[in-house]
Amino acid sequence: MAQPTTIATPPQRLYSLDALRGLDMFWIIGGEEIFHTLAKLTGSPFWGTLSQQFDHPDWNGFRFYDLIFPLFLFIAGVATPYSVGRDLEKGVQRQKLLWRVIRRGLTLVILGIIYNNGLKIHPLSEVRFPSVLGRIGLAYMFANIIYLYTQKRGQMIWFGGLLIGYWLLLLFNSAPGHPMGDLSMEGNFASYLDRSIIPGHLYRGIHDPEGLVSTIPAIGTGLLGILTGQLLRNSPLTPTAKTMRMAIAGIISLGVALIWNTVFPINKNLWTSSFVLLVGGLSLLFLSLFYYIIDVLGHRKWAFFFSVIGMNSILIYMSGRFINWKYATDGFFMWFNQLVGEPWNAFTFVLCFLAVKWALLYFLYKKKVFLRV
Repeated sequence: MAQPTTIATPPQRLYSLDALRGLDMFWIIGGEEIFHTLAKLTGSPFWGTLSQQFDHPDWNGFRFYDLIFPLFLFIAGVATPYSVGRDLEKGVQRQKLLWRVIRRGLTLVILGIIYNNGLKIHPLSEVRFPSVLGRIGLAYMFANIIYLYTQKRGQMIWFGGLLIGYWLLLLFNSAPGHPMGDLSMEGNFASYLDRSIIPGHLYRGIHDPEGLVSTIPAIGTGLLGILTGQLLRNSPLTPTAKTMRMAIAGIISLGVALIWNTVFPINKNLWTSSFVLLVGGLSLLFLSLFYYIIDVLGHRKWAFFFSVIGMNSILIYMSGRFINWKYATDGFFMWFNQLVGEPWNAFTFVLCFLAVKWALLYFLYKKKVFLRV
């Protein structure tokens, strides 16, 4: 009697992706204040050094906090083959998926404008249009359009072309009155174009870290995530081999970034090509670690705390605009912070602040209420 044939099906969800997204969001929703507060309370050089890693450099350079934003965009890219790719395999028309991708991207742009300016009427000159969510929306949208209409080889060509093209754009141009290739805040060509075409005001007056032109290389960050997602979902390699491939790719990316940094400095404000490769390499290393521990070895319980955050990341990010979390924290835990007393009640307040946010997310998680854009 012939034995039945079993067909291996790719996993439909990466638990490690939810956990890594949650860890990423943990710092955005207030986790960084743990180190800032400890540094102030103790005056310790150790805590001071860690605290400094949760501030952005003024211009060139890199600190850990610079990874948070691009890591989220990278993760969004990794999820693409599990969502858009799955629907393509089911026979959903590309045009339908295209409009879904565009709608999601533009929705994030609108949410970003609301986050920046609130739900009130401002003079146009006071409106800030660029935003973190807007950058994610546009980069996600264009990266997914490339994914929909190209194969893996084409996506790799787009990735390299975007990074090299952006480098050449800044290398052979500058703001009027500045030498060609000037990469200062005043003289770089990307900021000059943003000042010329973006209405309203920019975050730093003459420059916006989420500007329109620097979204070009950010598309590359999304594409790198998409390429990684295809490796995880579609490759016939064993899970352990996939882990190794991600880790090796991450190390190579870091090496190329450091070499490129000598002529095109690592700079989050401009989202330089060397920055894309540096944060891409670190993202690959983090994902390879989480994937191996959670999805390969099956150790999931420890990551539940972060997964709860990761499942409702957009909601908790937008909540800062509509919920007075300090007021809520005082309402629940003022008594506790009074018992602790000064100066350590500043530290316990941060822990309570995070606990109140997590409690809401846990309630929504149990009720299966998730904000989908």
